Amino acid sequence: QFANTVKVTLGPKGRNVILEKAYDSPAIVNDGVSIAKEIELKNPYQNMGAKLVYEVASKTNDKAGDGTTTATVLAQSMIHRGFDAIDAGANPVLVKEGIELAALTVAKKLLAKSKKVDAQEDIQNVAAVSSGSQEIGKIIAQAMQKVGKDGVINVDESKGFETELEVVEGLQYDKGYASPYFVSDRESMTVQLENALVLVTDHKISTVQEIVPILEEVVKASRPLLIVAEAVENEVLGVLVANKLRGTFNVVVTNAPGFGDNQKEMLQDIAVLTKANFVSKELNMKLADLKMDDLGNINKAIIKKDNTTLISNSKSPELEKRIQVLKTQIKNATSDYETKNLQERLAKLSGGVALIKVGAATDTELKDKKLRIEDALNATKAAITEGIVVGGGKALVEVYQELKDTLVSDNKEVQQGIDVVVQSLLVPTYQIAYNAG
Repeated sequence: QFANTVKVTLGPKGRNVILEKAYDSPAIVNDGVSIAKEIELKNPYQNMGAKLVYEVASKTNDKAGDGTTTATVLAQSMIHRGFDAIDAGANPVLVKEGIELAALTVAKKLLAKSKKVDAQEDIQNVAAVSSGSQEIGKIIAQAMQKVGKDGVINVDESKGFETELEVVEGLQYDKGYASPYFVSDRESMTVQLENALVLVTDHKISTVQEIVPILEEVVKASRPLLIVAEAVENEVLGVLVANKLRGTFNVVVTNAPGFGDNQKEMLQDIAVLTKANFVSKELNMKLADLKMDDLGNINKAIIKKDNTTLISNSKSPELEKRIQVLKTQIKNATSDYETKNLQERLAKLSGGVALIKVGAATDTELKDKKLRIEDALNATKAAITEGIVVGGGKALVEVYQELKDTLVSDNKEVQQGIDVVVQSLLVPTYQIAYNAG
């Protein structure tokens, strides 16, 4: 039931699925993992199985950003074939051994067939195929051209009808929210702060009393607060979360990125971007003495599970000076490790953030378009990292033809496990053809 609902979306002629929302307008989606997330079966045993297949789609989405429907179709076929083998008397452990052997072999074959994606035209084509839109393909390719293939690209909602690209000052660091209870959007598991104050420190915040004076000032200012600290004790996190949930103030905590001296430098980068005073232990600065003038400002902060993106719409002379200092440090670096760290920091500070502002005529169309752009962006980044293979399930068919007579085991039950995977490689192509009519 679960996979049958998802697999109708596979391929260029795949259908859309309408999701009913209890407190919102219906959503029209074409994305496997988004559909899978909403499915709840009445039978508890069937629902357990459905959740396991959802885990397949979810992990695929986390790793590759797309391909969730194909993963679901493959999982359905392998589960059915696997149970058929076990029902016929095969040893489950040996069948599993065969499945793992075949899966590893298939993955290696696909990687060997992959073609590197470098050219602007190739990047645009990958994004266009993933999203089903030449317009989206073009805008993603332009975004990557402006901020680089490893640059930060965010997808945001626009108030107009047109989808536009804008490059602004900003950076992204690899630490997300310190507690999932800070999350305001449960569907995407992200939290956004607009026109926020920023506290940047290498202190470990051990007690709430240390930050009560500045929190009182923040409450008076009626603005959200982002705290970037070396660490925050669980007791403090609990108090901050409780006050956020009560509506006392809007706050999010992230731990500081990096380690040791590199962490201090990255915190200073964040402080320069946000125009905050870096509250440093080395300078004997105390959290209890903080004033509003010590806090920085950011137009938007997007905090996810594993990273935080800071967006500023204004350029500052201090930021330009910081960039020049980094360039000088790179020239004078004495080790490859130091050079690499400095280059990464320079890229984050100078590259900026590309904002794809999604426009549409209706809220339903906006959500669908935004989801397609996010999927296409993830698929394009994955393609740049690992390459692309022939689409339409053809690459899987080619691997099937190569392995059907060559990947063999002396053990009959291990061979049954191998066949579970190899025979399933044909299923995505059949499903694409079926969906096309």
